[in-house]
Amino acid sequence: MRLTVFSATALLVISVLETVRGFETIVGQYGKTIEVPCNIENAKLEDIFLTKWKYTNADRSTGDLLKARGQNVTITADVEYLGRVSLTENLSLRIAQAKLSDQRMYTCMVVIGTDIFEYPVQVTILKTPSGPMIANQAKEMEIGKLTLLGECSTKDANPAAKVVWLKNNISLESDEKVIKITTTVQTDKTTGLASTSSTLEYAAVKGDLNAKFVCAVQHKSLTSDLLSTPVEFIINYPTEKVSLQVISADPIKEGDNVTLKCKADGNPPPSSYSFHIKGKKVKVENSDSYTLTSVTRANTGEYKCSLVDNDAMAASVNITVMYLDITSIANGKVVKQLDESFEPTLVVNASGKPQVSWSKNNARWKSPLKFDKLKYSDSGVYECVVSMAGLVRKASFELIVQGAPVINKLTKRRSNNGNFKVLSCEAEGSPKPTVQWSINGTNATETPYVEGRVTHRITIIPTVNLTVNCTVSNELGQASKSLDVSTLFEEVTVDKQAEDSADQTRVAVGVVIGVILAAVAIGLIYWIYMKRTRQGTWKTGEKEDGTQEESKKLEENQSQKAEV
Repeated sequence: MRLTVFSATALLVISVLETVRGFETIVGQYGKTIEVPCNIENAKLEDIFLTKWKYTNADRSTGDLLKARGQNVTITADVEYLGRVSLTENLSLRIAQAKLSDQRMYTCMVVIGTDIFEYPVQVTILKTPSGPMIANQAKEMEIGKLTLLGECSTKDANPAAKVVWLKNNISLESDEKVIKITTTVQTDKTTGLASTSSTLEYAAVKGDLNAKFVCAVQHKSLTSDLLSTPVEFIINYPTEKVSLQVISADPIKEGDNVTLKCKADGNPPPSSYSFHIKGKKVKVENSDSYTLTSVTRANTGEYKCSLVDNDAMAASVNITVMYLDITSIANGKVVKQLDESFEPTLVVNASGKPQVSWSKNNARWKSPLKFDKLKYSDSGVYECVVSMAGLVRKASFELIVQGAPVINKLTKRRSNNGNFKVLSCEAEGSPKPTVQWSINGTNATETPYVEGRVTHRITIIPTVNLTVNCTVSNELGQASKSLDVSTLFEEVTVDKQAEDSADQTRVAVGVVIGVILAAVAIGLIYWIYMKRTRQGTWKTGEKEDGTQEESKKLEENQSQKAEV
């Protein structure tokens, strides 16, 4: 309020001129220094005669803190504030090491001239709580049974902190059935600070396996919640379902290892299982797996696993083992005759549809393998590859095409220098034919035996006319052919005569060509002459008066000249 003071004979008469207006509220931190402002508005510090700070308790009792005249400050506080209060240059009240008891109304009173002004300020003290901790944690929980999960506590807060529980970051609300949360708050008699604790009783469900529970602390002094370390609990529940898994290559084929893995949805899971293998029950201790090694087609069928103490709690699975067998009628060496038909027989026994491919001498061959009329070139090593679902089977044989030998060609030629003759005998047959000549020769050579063919050559110098035979033979028969070979002298004479005859022929042809060219030249000259004569008549406009007989005679003369 603002009061007017009159001084007379050391007596002060005070009258109330103005009531207290609304007050400001500030928040201070516990243990920190609080600065309470004196809101003197537009007043000048040099105009202030007296400044005084006091406090008001909840029961409206008051107490003095300090007063100042100019630069002189006098502390009037009681023991509670002794050594903790001071005045700033702008007349604000500074309170060090704030306590909860400092939560009260503080009033700044200033005297300016004859006026007294009061500025009340409400101070609130906040104390940040400690981080939360979860104690008395449950080790195991049973489905559907309300169990103490844990107790979360936080200490030394003002006002008291709020504790909430979260499961997988979702807040839990108490319903007294499956979730029960009990919260208690205790205040320290000495410090006045509050501690909050909260217990969570929880009825777990199967889905809570691996769930994370967190305790969170909320407070006015915090911008975000304080969180405890997440905790997980073992959730125990009985098995309701069993499953059986097959671990193997896909598809399963003969020779593979197949592992059967049994799983139960209970927690903790069973340590042992029973496997039903082809009507036989096998108990496996401390394991959930059973392995079938090197399976065959006989392992195809149904397999089961169950709980050791409950065969009704079981699961089954069907296993199909893929297999592939081939049988080739043609094995080893297969001998066939030339021009014979041939189709090898391949029997395939498989659990599915296989792929069949053929190769000859490691080169891909058309499929299916079939010959309507065998040739020597069809001889070779044939391999069949049958594959299916990762299974591969092979069969091979060597085909040999045989036939009696024949002579395809028998030739002779003179060497380039003309000093000898080369005889060639080309034979075909299988086995490889042996070549023999009826005359001895030199420089005998033989081409490689390929696809049933071979060519044998010899060199001879005939001094007389000869008839030479070539005979080819193998174990299936023989063949022979002959050719006439003249002496080298006769061939030279014949060649010379042929050359002379050719020279005479060339001379005669030259004479004839010369005569023809001369006749053509004469005819051309005559034609030019006649053309010029007629052109002259046309020019003068004269008419040719020759008779029909004269014209005919003229044509005959021209014809004779042309023949000459």
